[in-house]
Amino acid sequence: MERQLTVSDITDQRTLTERTDTTTNDTPETPTALLDRAKQHATNVAAEHFPDLPVETIDWEVSHRAQRQAGVTKYDPTTEAITITLTWTAYEQHGWEQFSSTVRHELIHAWQYHEFGEADHGRTFDRRTDVLDTSRILRAVHIADGVGRLHRLRWTTPVLPALEGGHTARRVQLWRLRRVAAYRRA
Repeated sequence: MERQLTVSDITDQRTLTERTDTTTNDTPETPTALLDRAKQHATNVAAEHFPDLPVETIDWEVSHRAQRQAGVTKYDPTTEAITITLTWTAYEQHGWEQFSSTVRHELIHAWQYHEFGEADHGRTFDRRTDVLDTSRILRAVHIADGVGRLHRLRWTTPVLPALEGGHTARRVQLWRLRRVAAYRRA
């Protein structure tokens, strides 16, 4: 037996949907809100994947000037202070869903600094990227078009589809350098 849909069912459903939308929309709209969300996300990720990393001691900053990176992790070996700087422009362009990958990427570097006193994109880093659903390279890519103008492509995860096709980051980097050289010759 089928149930008839009534007007009150639709009204109740719409009210529930509207209520859900307002309570789950926690997209950061200010740099302070971004930092709060990033810290909370990092705390949740670290609790599961880096239990020995003291996330509460990490300093967090937002950069409004950086153009070529979505985030960076800095380490002071004398004080063992770790600072993660997130780029506001990259967040604005890509939203939290994609940008949260940057937080996880930088958290891997923070863990490397905490454990080893240095960080890179080597084997230790690679072992964590799949588990944390992030990639090795998160940055803006510049490339020359066929007309000879230099364009900023997109913030990439990974850098180019070529990386997904099995090409190494070095091969992609050489490809980009050749494109820029062709632009300069034109």
